[in-house]
Amino acid sequence: MPDIDPSAIRSWVRTVAASYDRRVGEIAYVFVDDEEILRVNRQYLQHDYYTDIITFDDSTPHVIAGDLIISLDTVRSNAEALGVPYARELHRVIIHGILHLCGINDKGPGERELMEAAEDRALSMASFHLP
Repeated sequence: MPDIDPSAIRSWVRTVAASYDRRVGEIAYVFVDDEEILRVNRQYLQHDYYTDIITFDDSTPHVIAGDLIISLDTVRSNAEALGVPYARELHRVIIHGILHLCGINDKGPGERELMEAAEDRALSMASFHLP
């Protein structure tokens, strides 16, 4: 389990969801290694590559819910490649999944930039210190 404050994360996620007029239902955070996320990616999405997060969305129009499968190995390697602290990258990945549950996409034309702006905005909403 990564060194995060579950109550601070819950509060932050509620704040971010509320900014999209959503409430928070049941969200599972599943922390795995690279081999497990690759297995999940192959089995459920037919993708044959590693990724930092896979979001399984079970939201309703006004309540976000789902499973966030997060590869701590990829988060760590991304943090190193980007030259950012591991904790900051982990929080960015967590909120990336939450933003997917709020309806933000990042695969279509121009969507990546919108997602990155939404991530930056959400990170600024954290009431706790992010390195």
